[in-house]
Amino acid sequence: MKRYKIQKVSGAVLGVLLIATLGVLCLFFFGGETPVEQRLVADLSKEEPAYTDVLMSWIYILFGLAVVVSLSGVFYKFVARCIVSPRSALRSLLGVMLLVVVLAVSWCMGSDRPLNIPGYDGTENVPFWLKVSDMFLYAIYTLLGIALALIAGFGMARRFR
Repeated sequence: MKRYKIQKVSGAVLGVLLIATLGVLCLFFFGGETPVEQRLVADLSKEEPAYTDVLMSWIYILFGLAVVVSLSGVFYKFVARCIVSPRSALRSLLGVMLLVVVLAVSWCMGSDRPLNIPGYDGTENVPFWLKVSDMFLYAIYTLLGIALALIAGFGMARRFR
């Protein structure tokens, strides 16, 4: 089977991201601990890996890349279909509209009651950020459930064909 240029490029990008992720994970798990006087945890007897900030930054970078790639793919598909058939272009936005509905419902389900966190003096323990974090958690659970149901459904449908 002939491999196209886009497959080679995406495979190389995936390899680079995987190697970088493995490197960051090795730093996090085997890079030692933060000195006791620099720890941010409330209980100083608890361990705190030295490269936690690096891991969190890498996660944010990967999340940002995923959002940018996903949105650019949706935009590209919308524009390409809009040229051919505007009606099918609107159908391509159905997934984005479903995501917006899931986020809106999960926002409404989120709690805005401040948490009792010993040793935390930050400014993010406010109703807005609490609802945002609940929204993302509920949305992840919902989308994971939908994905698993679709995998099982398509798997069963293939058996009965």
